[in-house]
Amino acid sequence: MKDKTVIVVLADPKSGSEEALGRVFNALATAYDLKERGRPFSVVFQGTGTRWIGELAKESHPAHALFNAVRDHVDGVCGGCADIFGGGEEAQEAHLPLLRDLKIPGTGGLTSLAGYLDEGARLISF
Repeated sequence: MKDKTVIVVLADPKSGSEEALGRVFNALATAYDLKERGRPFSVVFQGTGTRWIGELAKESHPAHALFNAVRDHVDGVCGGCADIFGGGEEAQEAHLPLLRDLKIPGTGGLTSLAGYLDEGARLISF
């Protein structure tokens, strides 16, 4: 879809830094802004960002409400990344798909970011 934005969350919640929280918060705030404007977008969690789902599911997390506000636009969590870095169980508990459309040797498959580009989407990473 032309003019679609795909927000890729790579920040690692286990880093324990305010920067990681700032990245996921700004990723979700950008998603919310796009949603409010009626712009096409989706969110994917990739790399160590797969670990965010378990954190964002907690009602006490500062970005929990924001995550829930855009959850309907989360395409899913990179399956191969979740296999390596964790977060697969949390994604399944949250009923988010594990994306495995890019077959990479030695993995169970990853999210194909190039697939989004082929559809004319722009990627923003946090």
